Amino acid sequence: MHTRGLRRMKRPGLVLALTALTLLSLWLWTPDVPRATLEARYLAAPADIHQVGLWQLHVRDSGPPGAQQRTAQRTAQSAPSGAPSDVPPDASPDAPAVVLLHGFGSSLQTWDAWAEGLAATHRVVRIDLPGSGLSPPDPAHDYRDERSLQLLIALLDDLGLPRASLVGHSMGGRIAWTFAAKFPERTDKLVLVAPDGFASFGFEYGQPMAVPATLGLMRHVLPKPLLRMNLQAAYAQPESLSDALTTRYHDLILAPGARQAMLDRLAQTVLQEPGPLLRQIRAPTLLVWGEADAMIPVSNASDYLQAITGSRLVSWPKVGHLPQEEAAQLSLKAVAEFLR
Repeated sequence: MHTRGLRRMKRPGLVLALTALTLLSLWLWTPDVPRATLEARYLAAPADIHQVGLWQLHVRDSGPPGAQQRTAQRTAQSAPSGAPSDVPPDASPDAPAVVLLHGFGSSLQTWDAWAEGLAATHRVVRIDLPGSGLSPPDPAHDYRDERSLQLLIALLDDLGLPRASLVGHSMGGRIAWTFAAKFPERTDKLVLVAPDGFASFGFEYGQPMAVPATLGLMRHVLPKPLLRMNLQAAYAQPESLSDALTTRYHDLILAPGARQAMLDRLAQTVLQEPGPLLRQIRAPTLLVWGEADAMIPVSNASDYLQAITGSRLVSWPKVGHLPQEEAAQLSLKAVAEFLR
């Protein structure tokens, strides 16, 4: 009798626990945001989404009058007859080109301030790498660096650019310096913003990263407060990570397929000892770093300075992993002077 009474007492507690767990799961569950919603928020013009080789990419192409002439011609050829073009038709393809490559989990908007400043003198091309921002995942789900180099060649060819300067941040920096080493004939200048490439905790040479199973939960669970906690480490000054900036990062990471693409990219990253490739770089190179970078420390700059002939470093105190966001005008001035 006493035992049956205990069992009856336990049932309401179990029901309450299961109900609480269900509600918690529903609160934490983070579904994808529909592409139409994201494009309404973050796509400047429909023509910015187009096919480049094997990839559908989000590309923003800006610059002084006429720098986009070839883009206008390409858009006109691919657009329906009579459709309006968002690209001005007046011409001078003479502006030097610069291609901006974002880091892991980021998007082309990270370059907003730099793109606006550089567009006075350069043709500025920004892309969302496959599976990032508004670019859909790679059609073959291949995120190796070799695939990224193929994409860059296809992009330059599509834009009619025999050469360009490259600017890369973090992971994008690794892609940029690898491209400069392997394709010197297509690289003018090189700007590396806290670049990735040397071994660190969890990334050993010649071995793919062991992606923790718990990280895989992000495919289903990624509430904005949790993402903000992770993003905060990239900023030296907490106020630099505004609510609007957090929302943008969160929205674009929730693009269809983006979270799986991030996990795939991590699992497919295999670092090679960078010294031999870095020593092949002949493009004038500027290293840009925040001295308070908690993700890729500024002390790493000495390895690049030693390996890349003639390279130099600019850095600033109280700036973290994203100087293009946290010290936008200060870092833009140094980069603009270097590119000129």
